[in-house]
Amino acid sequence: MEAYGEFAKVYDMFMDNVDYEAWCSYLTERLKEYKINNGLVLELGCGTGTMTEMLAEAGYDMIGVDNSEEMLAEAMEKRVESGHDILYLLQDMQEFELYGTVRAIISVCDCMNYLTEEEDFLQVLKLANNYLDPGGIFIFDVNTDYKYREVIGDSTIAENREDSSFIWENSFDPETGMNVYELTLFLLREDGLYEKEEEVHYQRAYTVDAIRRMIADSGMELLHIYDAYTLEPPRADSERLTFIVKEKGKKRF
Repeated sequence: MEAYGEFAKVYDMFMDNVDYEAWCSYLTERLKEYKINNGLVLELGCGTGTMTEMLAEAGYDMIGVDNSEEMLAEAMEKRVESGHDILYLLQDMQEFELYGTVRAIISVCDCMNYLTEEEDFLQVLKLANNYLDPGGIFIFDVNTDYKYREVIGDSTIAENREDSSFIWENSFDPETGMNVYELTLFLLREDGLYEKEEEVHYQRAYTVDAIRRMIADSGMELLHIYDAYTLEPPRADSERLTFIVKEKGKKRF
């Protein structure tokens, strides 16, 4: 079953617990810390374009990449409303292609956890290194092993809203680090009846050591690891981490 198909239509509704404005402020602060005040910025796994729009509003020339047509359709509706000149590309993260380099790349909301093979995770890092300007910055977050094991693994989450509801069943395999989300949606139709849709999502937990190794193998330079969207170091019970890595290897002209 396809991930982020029909779910795209109600994704923003069910993600209203995410403080995107605070995340955007954090990202812009970090970008400015590295003298990236404007210019081209790529968002990998941009989804419905919420963060892409906010960064465009902050003055960046945004490119959004996602592999879900449905999610990008929602993003393009937002683009029409905002009038921002955002380029959206329908591409897989591990195969993304650009016409040139960008000043920074970001990836939020645990998109990197959807890369369930180390070779795919490493490939995204290599592509980021390739498409970043010399000294460019890649900021991404990941859900931690702790979160999958202790918080969401082997649990069921259900929410009922006015126009839709969902049941989200999680199962986590600590040996492989794989977490499977089985999502059942009930979406209100125009005739007043509800239509049932099902999706399956797969994510993988990576240890900090594994990510450190892949960053080194990609040729990039690890600058910082934070408890997500703070400047605090990772804790044993951190549920999400933010990594800041730097392009390495290109010459400035």
